[in-house]
Amino acid sequence: MLAIWQKVYPILIAILFFEVIIIIHEGGHFVAARLMKIKVNEFSIGMGPKIFQFTKGDTTYSLRWILFGGYCAMEGESEESDDEGSFSKKSVPARIFVVVAGATMNLLLGFIIVAIIVGSQSLVGTTAIAKFDEQAVSNAQLQAGDVIKSIDGMRVFSPSDVSTGLTRSADDTIEMVIQRDGKEQTLDVTFAMEEYEGKEYIRMDFWLLGVPKTFFNVLKNTATEWVSYARMVFLSVHDIIVGRYGLRDLSGPVGAVSVISTAVKTNYSAMLRIMALLTINVGLFNLFPIPALDGWRLFLLLFEGIFRRKLPDKWEWAINGVGLVLLLGLMVIITFSDVTKLF
Repeated sequence: MLAIWQKVYPILIAILFFEVIIIIHEGGHFVAARLMKIKVNEFSIGMGPKIFQFTKGDTTYSLRWILFGGYCAMEGESEESDDEGSFSKKSVPARIFVVVAGATMNLLLGFIIVAIIVGSQSLVGTTAIAKFDEQAVSNAQLQAGDVIKSIDGMRVFSPSDVSTGLTRSADDTIEMVIQRDGKEQTLDVTFAMEEYEGKEYIRMDFWLLGVPKTFFNVLKNTATEWVSYARMVFLSVHDIIVGRYGLRDLSGPVGAVSVISTAVKTNYSAMLRIMALLTINVGLFNLFPIPALDGWRLFLLLFEGIFRRKLPDKWEWAINGVGLVLLLGLMVIITFSDVTKLF
């Protein structure tokens, strides 16, 4: 029984955290709608058939069986409504506030998780090299005490930037800008390579310097790490567009649960890092101007605010419909890929 529980509990934690991300997101929409006096018809945790529900005021609160989603259904959100409390009756700034509130809450959650990670460490990380592994090859060009400023043209602000820059390198030699004895130098640094899941990656053969914690360096490191996690999202999109990664390298909810559950079994810090990256990813991706996402609605509201007129309903519905079909199709492909990876 214990062996079964040890296999099941990481998956349960992963599913619960994934649902927390959705609840935080939809909760942001809900609170913002309340502040703007917009009527919320239903706030649902989960999807599919209802387990139970209750009504308080104008809102029905429900819990559903499939804990892979949720929604905040507002009056007049997807259709015209004469109700004074409808989404469509509110001003453009009020609607923008409601639309971006979900992603904002995800990004705030990500910041809090990163703060927990940094605050729980015994030392605060820097971008200075502390020492090298015994089998290191990069110390032919690098020295202990070097402060890493950029990797292959990517500016480095945090320890995470160092690992990200090394991981993205296409071969074993990278251009690094370092600060040594107060002066910046540009070096071509050679590393050993190692294989992971059929691909070759640079092996990071040095350790970064940690310094004693203070309130200010914890706050600064939290901010730079948060920005680094956010930058990973845009770098990933760029790498997909240029063909560095394919559809098989993408992950959906199934893949996310698998990765989180593996991290749960590894250590506390690894779990939190994956969770922070995931919630920041959800927050930012939702703001991309892709039909059926919050970012597309934000784009339409900005269009309405600038040009003082809405996009014709038939065009909006058509674009949303096509976008939703394509997004669902992509999710099916990614989910199928996630499932095949599990087996």
